[in-house]
Amino acid sequence: NIAGYDYSFSGLKTSFLYFLRDRLKENPDFIEQNKEDLAASLEATIVDILMKKLRLAAKELGVKEVAGVSANTGLRNAFLDHARRYKWNVYIPKFGYTTDNAAMIAITGYYKYMDNEFCSIDKPAYSRVSIG
Repeated sequence: NIAGYDYSFSGLKTSFLYFLRDRLKENPDFIEQNKEDLAASLEATIVDILMKKLRLAAKELGVKEVAGVSANTGLRNAFLDHARRYKWNVYIPKFGYTTDNAAMIAITGYYKYMDNEFCSIDKPAYSRVSIG
């Protein structure tokens, strides 16, 4: 994390929750009747938040090369759009390589197993270790 470029969705989640709560009071079927629009609006808002932070960081830090790993089509398209508009070099893996974090963890475990890299079961999990 770099100070000033973090993001949190807690405010967005709270606003969305309150919005749904208020609409459900008026119409108990609100979510079912509007789920596609709700999902699309939430996705667009999240992409906008992420891209705003990325634009800020790129501008302030002079970044011209950006890598993304999302399987989300909206976010991938936003990356490509920003690459054109801001003349960034954008690196996005093929879609098939971005679909499942569990698969990435599993393949890492497989290679560590094949290299006989083990530790005892009593060691605590630590998620910030370099795979390198």
